[in-house]
Amino acid sequence: MFYLFLAGVAFIGLMMVLFQMRNHEKGLYILFFAEMWERFSYYGMRALLVLYLTKHFLFEREAAYGLYGAYTTLVYITPVIGGMLADKYLGARKAVLIGAVLLVAGHATMAIEGAPVVAGGSADPTVLNIFYLALALIIAGTGFLKANISTMVGALYRRTDERRDSAFTIFYVGINLGAAFGALLAGGIGETYGWNYGFGLAGIGMLAGLLVFIWGKPMLNGAGEPANPELLKKKAFAGLSIEWTIYLATFVAIIALWLLVRNQVVVNVLLLAAMALTYGFILFKSVSELTKEERSRIFVALFLITVNVLFWGLFEQTGSSLTLFTDESVDRNIMGQEIATSVFQSINAIYIIILGPIFAALWAWLAKRNKNPSAPFKFGLAVIQLGLGFLVLVAGATAAGGNLTPVLFIFLIYLLHTTGELCMSPVGLSAMTRLSPIRMVGLMMGAWFLASGAGNAVAALIAQATAVEGPDGEPMVLAVYSRVGWIAIGVGVLMVIASPWLKKAMYLDTLKDDNQDDAIERLG
Repeated sequence: MFYLFLAGVAFIGLMMVLFQMRNHEKGLYILFFAEMWERFSYYGMRALLVLYLTKHFLFEREAAYGLYGAYTTLVYITPVIGGMLADKYLGARKAVLIGAVLLVAGHATMAIEGAPVVAGGSADPTVLNIFYLALALIIAGTGFLKANISTMVGALYRRTDERRDSAFTIFYVGINLGAAFGALLAGGIGETYGWNYGFGLAGIGMLAGLLVFIWGKPMLNGAGEPANPELLKKKAFAGLSIEWTIYLATFVAIIALWLLVRNQVVVNVLLLAAMALTYGFILFKSVSELTKEERSRIFVALFLITVNVLFWGLFEQTGSSLTLFTDESVDRNIMGQEIATSVFQSINAIYIIILGPIFAALWAWLAKRNKNPSAPFKFGLAVIQLGLGFLVLVAGATAAGGNLTPVLFIFLIYLLHTTGELCMSPVGLSAMTRLSPIRMVGLMMGAWFLASGAGNAVAALIAQATAVEGPDGEPMVLAVYSRVGWIAIGVGVLMVIASPWLKKAMYLDTLKDDNQDDAIERLG
């Protein structure tokens, strides 16, 4: 009954957002549904991953958190490369297509399941290597797809179009429709009937996203096409064209990712190097190529990107420590039925489906009255709500004493984290495409997702801290959650206070449409 209720709420949310989308560009429909199915596959697999590692392969908790962190970190590092390749060579549309094909292959490989490990035994090395290959394919595919499909949403609208924040929020609802149904269906089926069924269903969802994207190409009106198609045909390596050189390099990168995903320490070192190089490159281009106003906007964007690290470092406990806390320490009986742990990961997405259209309408309503809060102000609110979520859960668990935490507090932490997310993530996507010069949009979107990768690396370290045993021999989950909750509230308050100065540095009054850009002209 509870499952039907969640599915019904998600369906109502879909109807709400489709009604609101009628005032937007037709291409938004295609990107909305393509991203919805891609997220179905990703979050269906994500809902199962830590449970799969700890229950099927019998990984120790810290090792499972480490692998999960390395995987999710790499998922967000690779969009930097994918964004740069799309900017200079492939164009966003072709990059998304390549990514979708790799994701279909990756999720199909995830469905290959070996025999479960018994206590005291070890996993079959061949099965584990196939598993790591599946993760590598998904990482590479996400690198091509994630930043570039968001860039295409931005290409559908002029920079001064007041529908931009609303469009990105609607797009974000599409992401979370996929996440909700992925956790409900792929997660629930995988945990209940067999891991391979859940992973296989996730792969079918990704295939649906690929087909929608191919079918809907005409509705994109040229958005995301290569800036210079002839450049792709130019010879680059061993007689191969630039395009085929990129494909060959992708194959080599998949092998490297296959080796990297199992080593958290090396991934974190690469992450620090990637962030340093990316920030340095952006600053160099800003100083050498941009006007005073453009440079100032980039500096604000980099500040917002840095705050993104903190937000996702805390938020992404959802897939790791919060999943095992829910599995072990929460009373999951609802309406007389014990709910599968993975299904709870759909709550955040369902909240977004319900609240996303409301927030989109709110931003549009405030914009018409010149009262729309600035992106830095919204970021401050986001971090405050994130911290409050942890403190509410800690209060509920403490009040329960030695008993299981009432499930109400899981719903409350997800609610506060969701309202915070709606003030952060879609607004951040919009801000990156708005504050960046057109020639740097892909790079800045890549940097945005790279910061999300850094957040996932931080999340793994925080999750591993929760696994440390306290004086009573129990994991220090609540102590860590309390500490990070208060830190988040402090940072958020400081951001709200600083937001007027940051807004001034964005020079929004001098912002102009890029009418010279071919893609915008085709849409205009």
